[in-house]
Amino acid sequence: MYFSFIIPVYNRPDEIDELLESLSKLNTDTTFEVVVVEDGSTISCEHIIEKYNSKLAISYYFKGNSGPGDSRNYGMRVAKGDYFIILDSDCIIPEQYLQHVTKSLQSDFVDCFGGPDAALDSFSDVQKAINFTMTSFLTTGGIRGGSEKVDKFQPRSFNMGLSKKAFETSNGFGNIHPGEDPDLSIRLWNLGFRTKLIKEAFVYHKRRISWEKFQIQVNKFGKARPILNSWYPQHTKITFWFPSLFLLGFVVSFLLTFVKFPYFLGLYVLYFGLLFGSSLLMNKSFKIAAYSVYAAIIQFYGYGKGFLLSFYKIFVLKLEPQKAFPELFFKK
Repeated sequence: MYFSFIIPVYNRPDEIDELLESLSKLNTDTTFEVVVVEDGSTISCEHIIEKYNSKLAISYYFKGNSGPGDSRNYGMRVAKGDYFIILDSDCIIPEQYLQHVTKSLQSDFVDCFGGPDAALDSFSDVQKAINFTMTSFLTTGGIRGGSEKVDKFQPRSFNMGLSKKAFETSNGFGNIHPGEDPDLSIRLWNLGFRTKLIKEAFVYHKRRISWEKFQIQVNKFGKARPILNSWYPQHTKITFWFPSLFLLGFVVSFLLTFVKFPYFLGLYVLYFGLLFGSSLLMNKSFKIAAYSVYAAIIQFYGYGKGFLLSFYKIFVLKLEPQKAFPELFFKK
């Protein structure tokens, strides 16, 4: 197989520098190229690309801003490979990454795979806390990532592989964002393609994000899910309701304390205690453990609130998704 790494980038030259540096150090005999697609940035990374012309088989394209999904499609159309690996620009790739991908595809080929994410020691405390919350089995990490059925995995586009055949058959990503990842996975399943998780093919996902940006991000995730449920009702899961039910349950538990019934609220205290302890064991830091609890609160609140609002607009008011949430759709 000839791999093409597809990397959309928007105003993040420093990130792309770290990512390309890690790709130049891959320990592999497998042939690959790198395709960088600048999505209408006002801060160009072209000068960064030039640093790696002698280290990587790399090409650079600049296009108007149309969103990450369309930029990935653009990159796959111009790429030379027969298997694409899509990365976010805020990722750093371990040296053995491509070895794990090649070995897994050779033993059990699928047309689409996904890999997990992890945190480096050099990441900030906030980044480590958000990474923990986004990947932990105690939060929605279990829903979105590693604990899903390995043979029915919905890859995420920060670390996703897609064959050229699957791309051409499916036409790649749609224009919803976020939500383009599960949308593509479900369309691939409906077309007869298989997906899987390659646990060993993880990336370090830096997530240069503030608490405010994190809340906006997870809120959009929550808004996107009922839209996907309306498109693909056969793939709806009760677990998608968990953050909203968690949020509503907390409100009810808090109100019950005023009638001297604090027991349900005590369960929430116990849950956050378990979350704190789990993060403490993993990160060996009280500060990161405390941040992890705060990140989980933001995650459940942002996602749960977005999900409930979207469910009301899509399933109760019967609004068209593009009209209900125009901010979730890029115009091509």
